[in-house]
Amino acid sequence: MDIGIISMRYAKALMEYAKSTGAEDRLYTEMRTLSRSFEKHPDLRKALENPVLSAREKFSLICTAAVGNASAGREFTRFIMLVLRNRRELFLQYICLSYLALYRKNKHIGIAKLTTAVPVSHEIWERIRNSASHLLHAEMELRTDVDPSIEGGFIFDVNDFRLDASVATQLKRVKQQFIDKNRRIV
Repeated sequence: MDIGIISMRYAKALMEYAKSTGAEDRLYTEMRTLSRSFEKHPDLRKALENPVLSAREKFSLICTAAVGNASAGREFTRFIMLVLRNRRELFLQYICLSYLALYRKNKHIGIAKLTTAVPVSHEIWERIRNSASHLLHAEMELRTDVDPSIEGGFIFDVNDFRLDASVATQLKRVKQQFIDKNRRIV
C-alpha cells in the first residue's frame, strides 16, 4: 500500500479525534516535537523498524521522543497504541508530517524559515514573523538557522516561495555573468 495514503488516513482520523476531544493544540505540539525528533535522530526510525524491540519498548521510545520526561496526553498515547497495534510504526514519521500539514491548513498557519550567516536577535525575529504574518494574513511559524557559508545577507523561505538575498548567491551570479560574457567573446 502507498505510504501517502496510509499516513494521510491516520492523520485525518487523528485530526477528527483531536477535534472531538478538543485536544488538537496539545497534540500538535506533541506531533511537532516527535517530527523534530525524527529529523534530528535518524536512528529513531531504525529503532522503530527493529523487530526485536517489543511494542512496549517502542511505545516508551516514541513517548520520550515526543514529550521527554513529561507525561504524554491521553489522545497521543491512545493514537500511538493504535499505530503499534496495527504495526504501522514504520509510517509514524509520515503520519506526523501529514497531521502537521492538516493542522496548519485548518488553523491557517504558514511556515517560514530564515537562514542567516549570524544569529538574529529575538527583536528582529519577532519583527520578521509579524511582517510575514501580516502580509500572508495567517499566523506564522518562523524557524531560524545559522549558516556561515552564505557569507552575509539572508535566505527567507515562506511556504513554497524563496527570497535569496545572500552574498554567496550574488557572487555566484556575478561569476556566471563573467563566464557567459567570456564565452561570447571567444
